[in-house]
Amino acid sequence: MLPVGKVPPEKLRDVVFKHLGVRGERVLIKSGIGIDASAIDFGDSVLVASTDPITGAEKHIGFYAVNINANDVATFGAKPKWFLVSILLPENADEKLLKEIMSDIDKSAKSLDIAVIGGHTEVTPGLKKPIVVGTMLGEVKKEKLVHAGNAKPGDAIILTKGAGIEGTAIIASEREDELVGVFGKEFVERAKAFLWKISVVKEALIANKIGVNAMHDPTEGGIANGLHEMADASGLGFEVHYERIPIAEETMKICEYFNLDPLSLISSGALLIAAPKENADEIVAALKKENLAASVIGEFLGDKKKRIIIRDGAEKELKQPLSDELWKVV
Repeated sequence: MLPVGKVPPEKLRDVVFKHLGVRGERVLIKSGIGIDASAIDFGDSVLVASTDPITGAEKHIGFYAVNINANDVATFGAKPKWFLVSILLPENADEKLLKEIMSDIDKSAKSLDIAVIGGHTEVTPGLKKPIVVGTMLGEVKKEKLVHAGNAKPGDAIILTKGAGIEGTAIIASEREDELVGVFGKEFVERAKAFLWKISVVKEALIANKIGVNAMHDPTEGGIANGLHEMADASGLGFEVHYERIPIAEETMKICEYFNLDPLSLISSGALLIAAPKENADEIVAALKKENLAASVIGEFLGDKKKRIIIRDGAEKELKQPLSDELWKVV
């Protein structure tokens, strides 16, 4: 039986990636472990396409759909421009729910200068809550195209914002009454507001302009899974320092209360960047100038079997999560 959440990498290799139709003569980058979009050659420019469903949240699901898909496109260095969306509504859904979802999509798309160009909407038998599946298209000059599988040994690993951003917002919303009783209303409102941090489009485009080798937004499985996905895609290992990984107070307290690992909690809103060491300080400074927190948390290693985290001076293996911590509480 498959675990809840993303299909494990070995199953992707054994089942999914063996059934991908023809190669496609203009496909520059295709599906792979840790590769969240594809790239198609259009001469001087490249079309970047990505698709993702929103399944773990109900509130602001349209906002999530636009931003999560825009993030995947931006990690290729591309500006997100066009969005298609399939909205699957549960039985007995009313017009109000559809209007809320579309209003969220409209506002989110306008905030990122994105056109909604098509999709599909239906009431689906058997669903208990809505599912929104988005497809984002973006564009980048060919010489500025990057992807998660192009990290190099010795590259600095830069993390923006921090761990568990999206997970913090979802849990605070879905378990609001319980958490208010433990931590108070003000704390929970701050945690819910993490929702508005989940776009990485701005930081991805800033970093790519300076010069990066790879970027990846850690979604399901959090920072830990994101590091493994980049390492798998690039054929590398990594070394990171726990104390350098920013974890907000709200995230840490919620994780401690529910006994969750913040490094394995869905982390949309964070961006992992692999950059030549000589560019790392400039990237961090440029992001901080735009009020975007960023930290160098480690480096990629040539030994692909060495994937370690250093905490309190001790090295240990950073294991790849089997599923996201979010599923334990929502």
